[in-house]
Amino acid sequence: MRKYFGKRRIAPVAIALLALALVSGVAFAYWTMTGSGTGTATAGNVSAMTVNQTTVLAPMYPGDSPQTISGNFNNPNSGPVWVSTVTASIASVAKAVGAPAGTCDATDFTLANATATVNAEIPSGSGKGAWTGPTIHFNDKPATDQDGCKGATLNLAYSIP
Repeated sequence: MRKYFGKRRIAPVAIALLALALVSGVAFAYWTMTGSGTGTATAGNVSAMTVNQTTVLAPMYPGDSPQTISGNFNNPNSGPVWVSTVTASIASVAKAVGAPAGTCDATDFTLANATATVNAEIPSGSGKGAWTGPTIHFNDKPATDQDGCKGATLNLAYSIP
């Protein structure tokens, strides 16, 4: 046995065992390593979109039928933007040049179903998506002279609340 465990045999075996222990320790340390870290992210801002009216309304007169208003959007953002609703309102009424005397204002028109439900992502670009629903018509006031509204321009406004 002395030949087998001689000084020449012990050194290589000891080196092999030491190397095995070191490799095992490194592998153990690698698999049981823990750590932590931090990071940040920022949400971008959304640029305002433009609401377009695509419906061309026919001239209105006392006793006419309501006309449905529809439209789409211009989305200048680099990605889609969620739109829940579009709200229409009467911004102003401009009397025609040379119109008969008398008043003409927002009370001479009826805007119904002013809020259109969209509930959609509007893609980036012009003329995207769609909305519809509000209706407009001339409000017939039988006891009032409405000649001042002849040729008047009704200006509508749209908002995305």
